This record gives sequence, C-alpha cells and structure tokens, in this order.
Amino acid sequence: MRSAECQGERRERHDLSWQFRIPHSAFRTRFVTHTTFQVGRLRCHALEGGRQHLDGGAMFGVVPKPLWERRIPADARNRIPLALRCLLVEHDGGLVLIDTGLGNKESDKFRDIYGVENAGAGGRTRLEDALAALGHRPEDVRWVINTHLHFDHAGGDTFRDGDGAVRPAFPRATYVVQRRELEFARHTNERTAASYLPHNFEVIAFQLVDGEVEVLPGIHCLPTPGHVPYHQSVLVESGGERVCFLADLVPTTAHLPLPWIMGYDLEPLVTLESKRRLYARAEAEGWLLCFEHDPAVVAGRLGREGKGFGLVAPLALR
Repeated sequence: MRSAECQGERRERHDLSWQFRIPHSAFRTRFVTHTTFQVGRLRCHALEGGRQHLDGGAMFGVVPKPLWERRIPADARNRIPLALRCLLVEHDGGLVLIDTGLGNKESDKFRDIYGVENAGAGGRTRLEDALAALGHRPEDVRWVINTHLHFDHAGGDTFRDGDGAVRPAFPRATYVVQRRELEFARHTNERTAASYLPHNFEVIAFQLVDGEVEVLPGIHCLPTPGHVPYHQSVLVESGGERVCFLADLVPTTAHLPLPWIMGYDLEPLVTLESKRRLYARAEAEGWLLCFEHDPAVVAGRLGREGKGFGLVAPLALR
C-alpha cells in the first residue's frame, strides 16, 4: 500500500494534471484585451481592465519581502503590478459581469499613488475596450456582480461623463452585492474609508443578497469573508464544470499558500479559514480558479504541492 502511495506521490510531483478533468473546450482562444474559455455551456471571458501598482509589503502582510519578491518583483517605490481583471459570462439570462475594475473618476494624484493604468477609448477605461473587442457595449450588460465595493473592484460600476456627472456605467444592468457589504461600505472608519469611495456605489440601485445565493442558474455568490467581513467570491457552474472568480480571497497566484494573506485584510485569520474551506471544495471538484489581480496568470486549477497548494495547468496572459 505504501509503495502505491509513493508512486502516486512521485507522479503528483511530476504531473499534477492527472487529478483534474479539464474541459476540452477551455483555454482555446487568447486575446490582448481578454482571454476566452468555456465552462460547460457557458462561454466566459476574462477581461483585462488595466493595471494598478500597490505596495508589495501591504499586499503580502507578514510574509518577508525576500520571499514574496521572488514571485512578483517590486519597483523603485516598492509597488508590485496588479491586474484589474473582470469576468464576463455569456448566460441565457444576459451578459453577467463580475467586478468592474477601477473606473475613470479618480484624480491624477490618486492615479499616481496607486499606479493606475486603465485609460481607454472615449474617456472610459480598458474594461469598456475589452467589451468592445468582443462586440459588446456597456448597455448590453444585464447583470453586474460585485465581490465587494473597494475602489479597484467596484470603481467601474459608475463613470464620470463629459459634463462631470457620475452615472451608472452599465445602465441596463441589475447590480448585485451582499446586503451587509453595502452597509459596511456606507459606515466607514479611519481604517476603511480610503477603500470605500461613495461615488462608486451611491448612485447604484443594488439588488441585495444575503449569504450564499444563486443569482442566476449556475451563478452562485459564495461568502468568503476576511479581506472585508462581507466579501464574496463567485462560482460559475455548467455541465459539471466550474470556475470560481476568487477576487481578494486569493488576489494572485503568489497568494495561494494558506498563510500568504494581504496586510490589507481586515480579518486575516478569517481569510485563512475562508481559503481553507474553498480549497477543500475546489480540489475535490476540480474547479478552475480565476485570479483578479495576478499580472501574468489568468486562471488555473488547484493541486497539492508538498504540504501546500500549487497551480495545475496555469493559463498565462499573452
């Protein structure tokens, strides 16, 4: 029995992909503005909404710089590049957009501090450019699901028009967020105010949800608290295949180890347990994991790497 286990372990070290059923239709198309893959019957597009650059120490919390810098090198200001990636799902209920990037409303000073690079055509952002590359307009989006309401996830919920007015960026969409996340965003303190900017969400008439909810058939909101108390990830399921948009639970592939948790997280020990629970399901069910902030890797599957976790068949941005 032990010999068989050792052989399995050797095989796992050399080729983790045998553990997972990879959809035959996944990963077949790559574009500059988006990456397209299939989940069962649902066609999904990871949209590149630009980049920001945040302090590496804040992004990795108690993890020492000599360790995290091997994975994502910092610039002269100790900032690391981070994608502003969103997920678009072609669903029978209409186009579903998960998170909206950073938007176009912030000042030059803000954009310099956070190293924002997301300017698009016509005064909008690269998110709208990515939609256009797929033949869609903002008016075509029917659902917007926010994982939470921080400026780099919900900043694109609204836009500033040529007259300076702030308007919903997707005027025909139903916007969805956790009820208590909206309450939390509206009652900030000295620690949270810089991340929750009212012009990103106060003009939106949200459809509020509580806890784990199936918003549309196969589109599930999964509470994954820790980064903020009412953070959610989004699970897309069709034909026995699943992709999970992790958002800030695991912002990059470098954050896959359980204890590698952002300094930004309000409740890091809660994040730890949220990751542990999600990993158990993801490993057992062979989920594809989509990373919102990884500058180079769009998605991949979870696999054991020694005592920890690694990524199987990563889909790199090209």
